[in-house]
Amino acid sequence: MPEESNGSEKPKKKEVLDLLEDKSKIASRRQRRRAQLEQEEAAEEERKRNSVEEQKKNALDLFSDDKPKKKRGGAARKANVLPPISKLKEEEAKKAEAASSSDTLAAVLASAGIAPGAEKKTDEPAEKDAPAPAAEKAAEVAPVEESAAAGDEKLISLKPPVVIKDLAAAMGLKPLYLIKDLMEMDVFANPDQSIEPDVAAKLCEKHGFAFEREKREKGGGVHKVEEVIEEPEAPKEEPKEQLHLRAPIITFMGHVDHGKTSLIDRIRDAKVVAGEAGGITQHIGAYSVDHNGSKITFLDTPGHAIFTEMRARGAGVTDIVVLVVAADDGIMPQTEEAINHAKAAGVEIIVAINKMDLPAANPDRIKAQLQERDLSPEDWGGTTICVPVSAQTGEGIDELLDMMALQAEVLELQANPKANARATVIEARLEQGRGATATVIVDSGTLRPGMPFICGPYNGKIKSLINDRGEKVKEAGPAMPVEVLGFSETPHVGDELVEMKSDRDAKKLSAERLEEARRQKLESPKRTRLEDIFSNIQDTSQKKRLKVLLKGDVQGSVEAICNALGDIKSDKIDLDIIHSGAGPISENDVLLASASDAIVLGFSTKLESSAVRVAKREGVQVKIFSIVYELIDQVKDAMLGMLDQETRENVVGHAEVKQVFKSKKGKAAGCLVIDGKMDRTGHARLLRDGMVVYDGDLGTLRRFQDDVKEVKTGVECGIRLGDYNDYEVGDIIECYHLEKLKQSL
Repeated sequence: MPEESNGSEKPKKKEVLDLLEDKSKIASRRQRRRAQLEQEEAAEEERKRNSVEEQKKNALDLFSDDKPKKKRGGAARKANVLPPISKLKEEEAKKAEAASSSDTLAAVLASAGIAPGAEKKTDEPAEKDAPAPAAEKAAEVAPVEESAAAGDEKLISLKPPVVIKDLAAAMGLKPLYLIKDLMEMDVFANPDQSIEPDVAAKLCEKHGFAFEREKREKGGGVHKVEEVIEEPEAPKEEPKEQLHLRAPIITFMGHVDHGKTSLIDRIRDAKVVAGEAGGITQHIGAYSVDHNGSKITFLDTPGHAIFTEMRARGAGVTDIVVLVVAADDGIMPQTEEAINHAKAAGVEIIVAINKMDLPAANPDRIKAQLQERDLSPEDWGGTTICVPVSAQTGEGIDELLDMMALQAEVLELQANPKANARATVIEARLEQGRGATATVIVDSGTLRPGMPFICGPYNGKIKSLINDRGEKVKEAGPAMPVEVLGFSETPHVGDELVEMKSDRDAKKLSAERLEEARRQKLESPKRTRLEDIFSNIQDTSQKKRLKVLLKGDVQGSVEAICNALGDIKSDKIDLDIIHSGAGPISENDVLLASASDAIVLGFSTKLESSAVRVAKREGVQVKIFSIVYELIDQVKDAMLGMLDQETRENVVGHAEVKQVFKSKKGKAAGCLVIDGKMDRTGHARLLRDGMVVYDGDLGTLRRFQDDVKEVKTGVECGIRLGDYNDYEVGDIIECYHLEKLKQSL
């Protein structure tokens, strides 16, 4: 039984295995068939790709207009750009040629007896054989068109520098493909970098393009043309409808301590003179006053002799000059100078005879002096207005203001507040915490915060406008004095502030002017001459040099002091101002003085705390003055102190050696005073046969055994000359004194 069961199970297993084997064989045949079909399709596609006609078709498809390459942002840009007229004409010509070729093809088909479209319904062999003559004739036209189109579109023309992303856009490729090709050529670059034209030509050749380097026009460069920025010109004539009346600018001028600032204080109800060192004005002050509903601008100029330039600037920007003359003092040198400045500026002059409250006041003498200087008073039949006033009592102040207003009405002063803003700098300073500031008077236009400007070689942007009372204002019109904050550097006094279109233009123009100033300093070197070499040798051997670093509170005072110091002339010593500027004395100033072996002088300015420590450490002398003539006198004394002391010999007597004695300390000469006297405190000189043998101190002077101070004519004495022992009978001993002479520059 077991054997039968085993025998019956084996056929069943075999049948099951056969069924499974057949199913697997069936499945494998399907897979093989599918793989065969796929191979055939792949081979057919490969044959198509390898055919010449297919390659031409693919190359033409790259440049066909039916399927343009999608470029990042390119479609949006091209949609807004119209093609050139030449391109439109070429397209019309191509369409006409295509139409003629299609007509030719239709005619060939008709002659062959084939209806249009019949070749599509026939079998495949018929499709290949029937249109052969037509295809040949069409091929005669088509390749010419294709080659012409391909020749036009395969040419890439770019101007250097050739940027990778621009070249890729011209090829219709992504930049990464060109970067890959460049890496194979050992060139590493990003899409925004440029490559050499030779490398670009190789890339174009690799991708089937021809690269042509486009030539630039003569005079055209790679970089854009530099924009020339110029300062806006002042209009020669303003439109009459835009002109408006403006406030008059009145300058008070005169001699020092004649009461100019006191008069302005009386008018303004202020006490400016109380804050001035020594009671004298040393800066230009600008103020604005309301009188009967109209504005008046006042300028106060210093009267000291060294402030000539300040007075000249005051006369240059003013409309009316008020000449202040003290009734008890008369016309002084600075008064005459002020008259000359006013006449040179061509402005009207009003004379204010001040200090009429004093008992010694004599206005008639003042008028007589004015008459001598071609300023005839009105009450003497002339045209010059003379007003007696008193700053202490207020006498004549209202009359003086009325005369100013009347004169301003006669002048009909007008300005255009809407014109390009222009202002004149009358004072400049460097303040801690505020930077470079300047007091300006607006000539035309209106200044406003945020306005870019150029002032001389420096640019800026108005940060704030402050009036004469310390209040911030939003705008400043013509003839209004304001303090301007926002300068890049401290401007030069007298420069003109001009409004610019933009901050960029102002900065660029400032850079050009600074570069031009630097170039002018360097382009004209001084040539050396033999005379200069000899004079320099003499100067270095004889002349001494005092080096000074000067700092002041405002730029105008610094310029005036520099000019005054430059007027100190000396053949024995030179004064060298190594640096000058407005602002507090800083640590850098002290270090510069230490390196230059100079002294630091300050005028009405402060010394920073850090500079105090550095000055003590470096041993630099720092002196600060509040009165200008004290500073000038100190500099002169310092120059005198550096000079070598000069002496002069004064012979007091002669003695003749009669006998030579020996003593314990050496030899002594017994002498007879033949003229004058022998003085113990003087110097002695031993003469032998007219030659100087000894010159030095007179060591011992005795009369018998006693030391004496002097021995007169006809008296015998004993003399020892220091350590000298070689006396001979007949020698002459000359006694003299050295007198110190007072030095002069």
